Amino acid sequence: MVKIGLFCAAGMSTSMLVEKMKAVASERGVEAQIAAYPESEMEKYADEIDIALLGPQVKYLLNKGKSICEPKGVAIDVVNTVDYGMMNGAKVFDQALKLANK
Repeated sequence: MVKIGLFCAAGMSTSMLVEKMKAVASERGVEAQIAAYPESEMEKYADEIDIALLGPQVKYLLNKGKSICEPKGVAIDVVNTVDYGMMNGAKVFDQALKLANK
């Protein structure tokens, strides 16, 4: 099972992307737990996830996110702006799997 956390300003717009990613995981038969959180709660959830993805609107927090996630073995990256804007669940899910080396 892969556990993915998407972090954005408030966790609202990212919730739509999470649902699309869950559908892709289901279609592919990949066991995945995917959830959206406000970026302010990254430290709280870092112990519960394998991959952290930042929404493009909070990409400026990448260094802070790395300092929280990397010591815990959590891979982190920023979602591509176009994929986020298009709510491309497949591409963002693939990005997460690539980070997890799956």
